[in-house]
Amino acid sequence: MKNYNPLHCHSMYSLLDGLSKPSQIADRCQEIGATACALTDHGSIAGAIKFHKEMTKVGIKPILGCEIYLCKDSPNIQSKENRHLTHFLVLAKNLEGWRKLIGLVSESNRPDFYYHKPRLDLENLGRFCDGNLIGICGHLGSLIADNIIDNGQIISDWKNQGEKIIGQLRDLFGKNNIFLESQMMDHINTPIQKELTGCIRELGRITDTKIICTPDAHYVRKEDASDQRILLCNNLKTTMPEISRKINMNQPVPMDCFFLSDNFHILSQEEINNLHTEEEIENTQLVSNMCESYDINSRPRLPPFDCKPNPDEFLRQLCRDGWRDKIANNIDKQNQQEYIDRIKYELDILQGAGLSSYFLIVQDIVNHVKMNDWLPGPGRGSAAGCLVSYLIGITNIDPIKYSLLFDRFYNSGRNTKDRVSMPDIDVDVPIEKREDIITYIKNKYGNNQVSQMVTFNTIKGRGAIKDVLRVYGNISFEEMNRITKNIPDEAKIADELQEMKDEYGEASIIRWALENQGEKLKDWCHIDENNELQGPLAKRFEQAIRLEGTKVNQSKHAAGVVIADTDLSTICPTIYDTKTKTKIAGMEMEDLESIGIVKFDILGVAMLDKIMYISKYLKEGVTDEIS
Repeated sequence: MKNYNPLHCHSMYSLLDGLSKPSQIADRCQEIGATACALTDHGSIAGAIKFHKEMTKVGIKPILGCEIYLCKDSPNIQSKENRHLTHFLVLAKNLEGWRKLIGLVSESNRPDFYYHKPRLDLENLGRFCDGNLIGICGHLGSLIADNIIDNGQIISDWKNQGEKIIGQLRDLFGKNNIFLESQMMDHINTPIQKELTGCIRELGRITDTKIICTPDAHYVRKEDASDQRILLCNNLKTTMPEISRKINMNQPVPMDCFFLSDNFHILSQEEINNLHTEEEIENTQLVSNMCESYDINSRPRLPPFDCKPNPDEFLRQLCRDGWRDKIANNIDKQNQQEYIDRIKYELDILQGAGLSSYFLIVQDIVNHVKMNDWLPGPGRGSAAGCLVSYLIGITNIDPIKYSLLFDRFYNSGRNTKDRVSMPDIDVDVPIEKREDIITYIKNKYGNNQVSQMVTFNTIKGRGAIKDVLRVYGNISFEEMNRITKNIPDEAKIADELQEMKDEYGEASIIRWALENQGEKLKDWCHIDENNELQGPLAKRFEQAIRLEGTKVNQSKHAAGVVIADTDLSTICPTIYDTKTKTKIAGMEMEDLESIGIVKFDILGVAMLDKIMYISKYLKEGVTDEIS
């Protein structure tokens, strides 16, 4: 019997209930002998780049997909009656399919479509179906299941209803691009799952539609179920004792399947073989073979900067202008050679990497701030080590005078034939003017090509301990604080954590605290001579360590603005930000950079507003109103 490939897997980017990190999915797939794996997060493809990278690293084919939400009526009908959502799996067959996947996720996040969750209906989904996508349907909660199950029972007319939906899906995707889905991993705890699978198998026979078997993997191994419950309890704002009480009293529990079962993992080959037919297993290989291997990475996709004769020469001219103003008449002749050597060195590296347009875009933003008599920052972080930035007015700091290193700002050794590492220049602006500046950027490069971006908040050391202890609910708030005050902030031990990651492949704030200031934590947990955790709360500490780094919620990045050379919604998912009620780029900074989208940091700084305020009144000769 052939091995199966898991084609229904959630990562931690399924924010409510997904636990798995992409690297853990890759490890598990290696462990079970899978040759391909699909990522199908709920309504999101934010984890696709990391997943693609991790799977490729271990020689397993990454299949990029999404478990999208479908509503019955048009998604622009935002009403209680149209709030119920069913699930539907979509996989990209090739690079064009990946672009369609980006498009449909962006479409589902339209402000007039988004209603509690991103969503589409079949008609709008169909606009992206051109033969490059695969549709999979059949598990509990799917489009088919919701139409043939009513109040926990299979309806009498299930065959006609099932055939009707399969016909609709074939019309959209094409006969050979639709597969039915059989899930049996939890049929003992959920008997309706076995009944549904019987119906799916019969519908497959009647309609001549192939069936695949899948897990519904929200964590990678069976023993990870307890960790996922910590996430669930925190998201549901409850505790395990409260969940247990409700279950024992037969009271409703949200997402109760995860509390009643440990079976939502990536099943082993043996587990799959015991549950599914040989044909269903072989069909996972068929789907995997239908999906091509393709590269989703890209070199930087900067918009063209309007200048003559070209960006390289224009940047050099700005440097010459800056040289006359800042160097020629201000630095002794005998000391200028160091500046000459430095500017040649920097320009050779930066223009060799094709970064002239990047510097021109940043310089133009800073110029816009100055021209409006607003106050930009003088230069933050390593960018102050760049003489080019100083000469063209991005920063106000002479890097040679203060012995600041260019190579700390930009290291060309990170570049490869296929990838250019981007510089990181923070532009500090007054908070009250930040939105005006972003509007200027949108007007210059196109509203659809400029966007703010998402950031995902992760569970960190102190928070991980608190989450675990709070969910189990058997420790006082005071004692919890005594424990967590001995867990350092990440920023304070950043270098040590990087060393730990370099040596062991991963870093843990909690583990570092136990190794380096264990005396303070010994009453609750310590590391023994076998390098294992011991103590009354050792199991809780172990669980907290495993949860570190897990994504738990998303928000808009405080500074990041992305600019591309084309409509962003066609090259990265754009998602609806419920707080600002606008669409933003739906991937993290590193992932956006991997697919060629360039981030610019436009950071609002309150001190700049205060300085502008004080300066205004001083110029007007008013001093008694300044407080």
